[in-house]
Amino acid sequence: MSNDTNIPATRNEGWGFWGTMGGYASIAWPLAMNAVANATGEDFDIVRAFLDSRYGRHFADEVHNGLFDGKSMQDAIDAATQQWMGWTIRRQTSRDYGIPRGLPYLTGFVIHCAISEELAA
Repeated sequence: MSNDTNIPATRNEGWGFWGTMGGYASIAWPLAMNAVANATGEDFDIVRAFLDSRYGRHFADEVHNGLFDGKSMQDAIDAATQQWMGWTIRRQTSRDYGIPRGLPYLTGFVIHCAISEELAA
């Protein structure tokens, strides 16, 4: 997508992806930003909103699962990204969040978080 100098800093060091990654956060953040941006086609500011959200925390949990399984940070992030892109938005999630049914889970929640952040501003 872009180089790491264009990656915005987290706005949520205590929670979300950054907070959940703990001591790994500074290494994982640019890798996750690039992986999610490339997978979803969204820009870094939109991806930041996702990673800073509670869904970013859940995404980080999947990255931790990969690390626990012995994967490198990049491979753990790639595996989490592929897993979230493989899931699709189902009827109930569509009703609850207004995300179109059938959309990849990662794409849907990245866009949802950006819209939620914009509405809250």
